[in-house]
Amino acid sequence: MATLPQDAFPNRWIAPLFVLGAIVLIPWTLMLAYSLPSRHTSQHWDLAWVGFDIALALSLAATGWGIAKRAVWVQSAAAVAATLLLCDAWFDNVLASGRDEHMEAALEAIFVEIPLALFCVWLAHHSEHAVDAVLRAVRVRPGRRVADAASASAADPRATEPRSRREADRSASRT
Repeated sequence: MATLPQDAFPNRWIAPLFVLGAIVLIPWTLMLAYSLPSRHTSQHWDLAWVGFDIALALSLAATGWGIAKRAVWVQSAAAVAATLLLCDAWFDNVLASGRDEHMEAALEAIFVEIPLALFCVWLAHHSEHAVDAVLRAVRVRPGRRVADAASASAADPRATEPRSRREADRSASRT
């Protein structure tokens, strides 16, 4: 994974800035809890949810595409997808009205959104392993035994190396 040079940002300011943001959010959240009405109607409710679901679909597609293409940004796409899935579960449950909507939202959260979000978090953390697993699965075609696929990849030993090692070899050969 590519990292920024140490002198790109003044490191001494980054952590305190995020801590300050968290501290400022505490009184802001308390103020909202006190001042916001418990009911609110919106003229663009449908647009908000359609736009959110499009963003969620794009983040899931980007994660799949990134794994298939071995993109360096796949960790970010998986993290975005996980975040949007958890937000979707939260808002579906909080904004549900009536017993049937609450039950549907809870079931979707328990069986779809939260497990998929956890899988995306795992992917963000283990993207190299996921990419390698997909590549191994793609190499094994119907009618071909796993041993045949292993012998085919033995002709190119780099096919089974971890991705970071291959990238290091590539960048070393360019210099």
